[in-house]
Amino acid sequence: MPDVPHPGAVYPACFGTPVSEIGTPLLASARRASIRIMNRDRRTFFATSAAALAAVPAHAATAKAVKPPENFNAHAFGATGDGKTLDTAAINKAIEAAASAGGGTVLFPAGQYLCHSIHLKSNVALYLDMGAVMVAADTPQYDAAEPNQWDKLQDYGHSHFRNSLMWGEGLENVAILGPGRIWGKGLSRGTRRPGEPRAEDPGVANKAISLKNCHNVLLRDFSILHGGHFGILANGVDNFTLDNLKIDTNRDGMDIDSCRNVRISNCYVNSPWDDGICLKSDHALGLSRACEFVTITNCYVSGCWEEGTLLDGTYKRIAAEARVPHTGRIKFGTESDGGFRNITISNCVFEGCQGLALETVDGALLEDVTVTNISMRDVVSAPIFMRLGSRMRAPEGRPIGTLKRVIIDNIVCSGSVSRLGSIISGISGHEIEDVQISNVIVEHQGGGTEEQAAIKPAEDETKYPEPGMFGGMPSHGFYVRHVKGIQFDNIRLVPAQPDARPAFVLQDVADASFYRIRTTGRLFALHNVADFAVHLTKGVADTEIPHASELSL
Repeated sequence: MPDVPHPGAVYPACFGTPVSEIGTPLLASARRASIRIMNRDRRTFFATSAAALAAVPAHAATAKAVKPPENFNAHAFGATGDGKTLDTAAINKAIEAAASAGGGTVLFPAGQYLCHSIHLKSNVALYLDMGAVMVAADTPQYDAAEPNQWDKLQDYGHSHFRNSLMWGEGLENVAILGPGRIWGKGLSRGTRRPGEPRAEDPGVANKAISLKNCHNVLLRDFSILHGGHFGILANGVDNFTLDNLKIDTNRDGMDIDSCRNVRISNCYVNSPWDDGICLKSDHALGLSRACEFVTITNCYVSGCWEEGTLLDGTYKRIAAEARVPHTGRIKFGTESDGGFRNITISNCVFEGCQGLALETVDGALLEDVTVTNISMRDVVSAPIFMRLGSRMRAPEGRPIGTLKRVIIDNIVCSGSVSRLGSIISGISGHEIEDVQISNVIVEHQGGGTEEQAAIKPAEDETKYPEPGMFGGMPSHGFYVRHVKGIQFDNIRLVPAQPDARPAFVLQDVADASFYRIRTTGRLFALHNVADFAVHLTKGVADTEIPHASELSL
């Protein structure tokens, strides 16, 4: 009942008259009567409720109410954050307390938390506040690498998960958040260089974050410096979001392996010594599981900055004489036992690194991929590299895989080396299929010679796939071999110096269409090509050729 009755309302008989017909004194009297009735009804309600509660069984009356997640300050559990005291036990105690409470967030205020292996738990988030740094200790006291009977089918780093700074296995609802940092100071980079810790030695860790067979995982806003062999290694993780991460590291930035429903966005990765954002599908889980339903968007990858200078904003370029591979790219593979499907890459920038690599060489599929709106500068190898091979690092008896249904659109690349051009290469009898490449501009150094134009690249079907695996290439634009169904539209190739090689070399290709190609010099060298067509291309009349054994255009 309202505090003030509204005109026209009719109340119980005790009021006697509709409110619209009474004056101010009667209105006040009516309100007092209304309050008395409500108080009487309220007393009746509470008396009845008390009786009802008395009748409830004791175990129901004492049941715990559901409460919202709590916050757990790491300092309250003994963490010091002084950068000298090992905080491992205190941090794990705080995480365990949050998990035991049904979930919560472990807070890390500003400080340096020196630690060994941290054990992630379900329904627990770690929040690294501004100025908070998780520091991997130098001493070899990390959790041991667990046994893996399938470790011969991928390298050591991919085969083990617990030898990490932070790890979780079989978890759900996990998060690492906040503007703080993870510094893998004492981690191994997985090599055997003198003076560096060896990943295979007891007590040594080689990953900043490792996740296995988890779902509903969120990594957001923090940075990783010097992440070891892997800044992030995730295998069999579903419903996985990685957003606004900054990774400046000495090997791989992030490896997303056999994961499903993954969103990678707004990330910066500088990884001069290995891949930046890498999708894989190995056999470390003991099964062949595809990496699928993945989006990579609004990311920057580089291989040209000294480690740490992306994070501190100084952007110091690696000296030209330094022996650094400048890898830093977005890549599918090399591990490709389970395959890749339904993946999009969009709105990404490559700088001072290798180009895009799509590889399947271990007997799995790679299909239904779109790549759009990519800007590249100073690419050190092939701007685009697609490889179907037969390395077959998979269970015995696996057939050769497939690579098909790929669309690449809106690509700009400047300052690229010209020794390789782009490469799309399958295997005789196992062709790459259904590829569309459109709206591409590549400005490269040029300078190719007639001798290079005569190169006949080896097949090397079982060799480790890399853009440089065939040596120098006979084309300055695209080398296309063992492909069925490929279309190029609106392609511009701009060599800075005259280049004697043809723009396109096609070998054992069927159903190849070219539209609006712009470049200088010789356009096409065809070797065993069927159903070739070119239209709207300056320097070549519109042509359709049913078959060409050897032809230059």
